[in-house]
Amino acid sequence: MVFWIFGYGSLVWNPGFEYDEKMIGYIKDYKRVFDLACIDHRGTPKHPARTCTLEESEGSVCWGAVYCVRGGPEKEKKAMEYLERRECEYDSKTSVDFFTEEDSAQPALTGVIVFTSTPDKVNNKYYLGPAPLEEMAWQIATAHGPCGDNREYIFKMEKALYDIGHEDDYIIELANEVRKVREILNSGIQEELIGSAHISLKTKTSSPVKIFSLPEPVAVAADS
Repeated sequence: MVFWIFGYGSLVWNPGFEYDEKMIGYIKDYKRVFDLACIDHRGTPKHPARTCTLEESEGSVCWGAVYCVRGGPEKEKKAMEYLERRECEYDSKTSVDFFTEEDSAQPALTGVIVFTSTPDKVNNKYYLGPAPLEEMAWQIATAHGPCGDNREYIFKMEKALYDIGHEDDYIIELANEVRKVREILNSGIQEELIGSAHISLKTKTSSPVKIFSLPEPVAVAADS
């Protein structure tokens, strides 16, 4: 078995497994969204982080990195087992076409694996769903887990996409909003609100930030 895996989040800058080939490119009809909870990397069950997943979006493209693993069943099995532990919040594997040339109709690869999540709060316990930008920014700015702060994740993603020459406007906008929240927190304007059941956004927006709680994870996986 030889497989290709597409990374659109932390796999872009930190694959964490042994691979034989890497290419930069994109998949079609998907876009990044921060609609998924992370409770064992950069968040906790009581204060989940928000992590990146994919949403179907006709006409969109999502740039990232694809990795090839070959070299025998044991090596390939080891890599996939690692990925499944690491991407434990993602409940689906989707097969996609991978492109390297902009505006190309011919994929460079077919049958590429990408970890995705079911956008269903009933059947997918990690799915948070969309939220106002300010609300997501507050959650990302304040969440912390065994692998570090949630905000580091989006800042690293912003830089990684810049480094491969394909920035994502959505990531830039959300990262900048997180920076604004950090400025507010660092100035001490709303220090008394950290750790409360809800964080008021009256200085930014009329909507409160909801702090979600999820069941305890079975095991701590590598950072994603």
